[in-house]
Amino acid sequence: MSGTVDLRSDTVTRPTAPMRAAMAAAEVGDDVYGEDPTVNALQDHAAELFDREAALFVPSGVMANVVSVKVLTDPGDEVVVERFGHSVAYEDGAPAAIAGVQYLTVEGDRGRLSAEAIDAAWRPAGWPYPTTALVSVEETTNRGGGAIYGLERLRAIRDLLDTRGTALHLDGARIFNAIVASGVAPADYGPVPTSLNFCLSKGLGAPVGSMIVGDADFVDEARRWRRRLGGAMRQVGVLAAAGRYALDHHVDRLADDHANARLLADQLADRVPGSADPALVDTNIVFVDTGDHDAPTVAERAAERGVLFGPADAHTLRLVTSLEVDRAGAERAAHVIADLVA
Repeated sequence: MSGTVDLRSDTVTRPTAPMRAAMAAAEVGDDVYGEDPTVNALQDHAAELFDREAALFVPSGVMANVVSVKVLTDPGDEVVVERFGHSVAYEDGAPAAIAGVQYLTVEGDRGRLSAEAIDAAWRPAGWPYPTTALVSVEETTNRGGGAIYGLERLRAIRDLLDTRGTALHLDGARIFNAIVASGVAPADYGPVPTSLNFCLSKGLGAPVGSMIVGDADFVDEARRWRRRLGGAMRQVGVLAAAGRYALDHHVDRLADDHANARLLADQLADRVPGSADPALVDTNIVFVDTGDHDAPTVAERAAERGVLFGPADAHTLRLVTSLEVDRAGAERAAHVIADLVA
């Protein structure tokens, strides 16, 4: 680990030496022609993991979400999303600009929607209301502090949407954090949504890439939109090899990130009561209440002491553990933060 403790995001992870070796050794071909064997193997593996027909490698999670929304909706449709969901908060309006959809934002529980909340917010049928073509949910929740939806809640949403003929997209950027924390297999998650995606470049530690997973017809259309958006790449097996290495070697170790996140919350709650709630740490994200202190100022002062993180709002910090942060780094960060917000 470096001298800096970087808790800004699990996107800051760098490929390990064995992952770099796998990248260097990757067999490659032209993926636009479907001839990159390493990409093909990664896609087949992702589909098999989630018990779906097909999968597609794309450059980013934002592209994965936008492509999925585009395939599952028509211009003018409405997409239901939790009000702090990634696709409405952090994607620069891409779904509106590219898919031509509007969002209906619904208040959730730590970023999680329920079937009851979706049903209560549903638009009446017919003119002049838009068609609600899609509900998009996030596993785990970013602004909800890494909270886990879990299968029971997702299945209840799926059952509701089946009665309305509406699709369900699962933005599973951190779904493997949920899988490790809950012990639920990917194959149990896979059949529930119409489509899902997951990031290789967050906690799994690959440098680039996300996977879109679904039925074969859906993935065929997603491939067309990947091309239209400039996401089709050539000898990209060097990147796919990193993703496959991550799936083979970096899933179980997510438990270490969860343990370090809980350590942060435990130590902060002990040193500055009320600043963190360990009971709300499901996975690898911790929110810290700075009390009367200005969160951006706390972040600036912590950075001067070699601990990096970002403010979630004026009086809340967001800490994210990853393979870049070991136990000693988490303890050091807890000491610095407690000193600044005490």
